[in-house]
Order: sequence, then structure tokens, then C-alpha cells
Amino acid sequence: MPVSPKPINTFTITIMLTCTFFLLFFSGFLQFPSISSSFPLPPIARPTTPPQPFTDLLAAFRKWDHQVGCPRVPLNHSKVASLQEFGACGGLALNHVSVLVKGWTWIPDNLDNLYSCSCGLSCLWTKSPVLADKPDALLFESSTPPLQRRVGEPLRVYMDLEAARKRSGREDIYISYHAEDDVQATYAGALFHNGRNYHVSNQKNSDVLVYWSSSRCLPERNELAKKLLGLLPHHSFGKCLNNVGGPDVALSFYPECANDANVTPKWWDHLHCAMSHYKFVLAIENTFTESYVTEKLFYALDSGAVPIYFGAPNVMDFVPPHSIIDGRKFRSLEELASYVKAVANDPVAYAEYHAWRRCGVLGNYGKTRAVSLDTLPCRLCEAVSRKGGRNAIS
Repeated sequence: MPVSPKPINTFTITIMLTCTFFLLFFSGFLQFPSISSSFPLPPIARPTTPPQPFTDLLAAFRKWDHQVGCPRVPLNHSKVASLQEFGACGGLALNHVSVLVKGWTWIPDNLDNLYSCSCGLSCLWTKSPVLADKPDALLFESSTPPLQRRVGEPLRVYMDLEAARKRSGREDIYISYHAEDDVQATYAGALFHNGRNYHVSNQKNSDVLVYWSSSRCLPERNELAKKLLGLLPHHSFGKCLNNVGGPDVALSFYPECANDANVTPKWWDHLHCAMSHYKFVLAIENTFTESYVTEKLFYALDSGAVPIYFGAPNVMDFVPPHSIIDGRKFRSLEELASYVKAVANDPVAYAEYHAWRRCGVLGNYGKTRAVSLDTLPCRLCEAVSRKGGRNAIS
């Protein structure tokens, strides 16, 4: 007669499960979640324990170099549909192209120039009808191009970099921020920064973590900012949600940000300098639209802060790897705030958000800069040349 097996008691089962767990954990099959493996990307560094509040950014860099270092940063190069490819020389019909900018435009005047472009093409971009008395193309932004164009007349170019991005219906070439249009122009160029104070502080505030400045108080953006900033220590310098005593007090906080003591500063003169004193900058777009990534984000990147970003769902196609915190990737604002606080108290995890710059791993950001407003004259002139300029058949 078979003997029934003896039941295994609870204590024995507990011992067996505990041994199995530790065996798996120390062999690397199981890992506890950590700050550094949270959103937005799994970084290389691991968080320090216990938290180590810090203010010296350069000291944080040295600590990251010692614990991680550039050789362990993976290269991140990929072709994405969000950015146009350019540079091929085939199909150019003209060796010289002149573009006359018509009417008001927010494009800086210092874009006016004679450019020596690739493929042997020269390009004159000007607002002067004297310098371009027989232009190959007319550029319109604030006004509508002519209804009709005849052969022998300039090509009609229309530009709209606003989120809604709507063609005029009268253009031969259309410029927008989106890669699917004729010519793309991102907001990542240096032309947005002319005249700014680029003093970048190596000292970060430890008690106030987030910089925020907005003077166009859109209801939805304001509400989002109010909820998140209510969870984080912050300074708000603009008209919206101001908590520093007025919209123009940044220089009283950081007098070293003044460009010229004899000139009354404008608020944007010290924008980057003020941002640089904070570990994080909150950047919220006016609308969350594909590929609509504006200067709000690039200002923060250029200042040496880590952007907390709300905007384009494909934003990672435009920025360096592991350079921003994408707020929309978190389940709640509370979870986001908890992550921000943890990174702020971990010099190695924080320094890793700057590894792209220090190690030269730009990813798609190099392409984002390459198709910015800075290079628009040559790229537009190439498009005009391929169409044949004034000889083009509409």
C-alpha cells in the first residue's frame, strides 16, 4: 500500500522561496526599480544612497566621470521621419539665387546676408529691394503671396512656423517646422540667442529646484504649471503665476546676468543666465502638436539646465539622448515631482542628463540644428534652384 507523502510545512516553504529570491536577485535576474531606471530613458548611472544634495555642477560632473564616464555612453544615431535629409547636389538649375523677404517677419534682420552654400551655390537673402532688384523668389510670412504667378516672375514662398501650420494656397514653396512640408525650419538655431547673456553658472540652487517663466497666460498651460509647481520648490519670473515679486526681478536675484550696466535690460537679455542657476526648467508648449518643438525647450537645453517638457509627442526625435524629462511619460504629476526631487538629490543621476554634451553624443540633435532657421537661406535657395527660379513653370 503506497505511503502518502508528508506535507511540507509553511516554514520550509518560506525558507525555500527566500533562498530562491536571493539567488535570482544577486545573479542579476531580479532588480529593484531605481531612480535612474525610471522615465524618461534608462540611463547608465545608478542613484546614490542615501540622497546627496549638491550645488556644484562641476563637482557632480567629476563624480559622474569617476562612477560612469563617457566610454560607457552608447552612441545613439538613428534616421527619423521627423527631420528632413538634405545635402544632395543633384538637380540644381541655378548657381546663384536671391530671395527677397516681403513685409513684416519675425525672422531676425541679421539673417540678411550673402551665403556661400554647398554644391557651388551662392544665396542672397535680403529685405532690400535694391540689393535684390530681380529676385528669384519672394518670401512671405505675415502677408499672403500673389494669387497668380507667370513664368519669368519670382517664385512665391510662404512660411508658417506656428503650430496650426496652414498653407496659403498660393505658394510655390512652403516652409514650416514639419518634415513633410517643402522646407523644414526648426526652432533650434542660434539666431534666437543673439544679444543674450551666456554667463552660465556652475552653482545650482539646492532649495529652489525649478525655473518657470511665462507671460502669456494660456488657461490650460497655466493650470498644468500650477499643479506641477505646487509640488516642487520653484521661482516663477513671468506674469503668469509669479512668486518672486514681479516680472522683471531676475537681475536682482542674479546681478551677474546683466549684459551692460549702462543699458536698460530687456527680460530676454538675461534669460539663459537666470535659467542656469536652476537644476530644472519647466517648458510647456502652447499646444501639444507633433514636431512642434519650440525655443522654450532649446533655451533650457542651452542654459545648462534639465528641461521638464510638456509638448510634442515625438520630442525625443529632436533632442539629444537622455537630455530632457518628458513629463507626459509619467502616470501622474506626483510621480513626476517625486522623480525630479530624487534626481535633484543625486549628483550622478543629474550629471547624466548632461552626458550628451560632455561626451559629444548628440543623436538626432545634430540634425535638428542642421535644419534650423540658421541654415534656412541655403536650403531655401537650393529648393528655388531646383525649381528653376523665375523660369519655373507653375
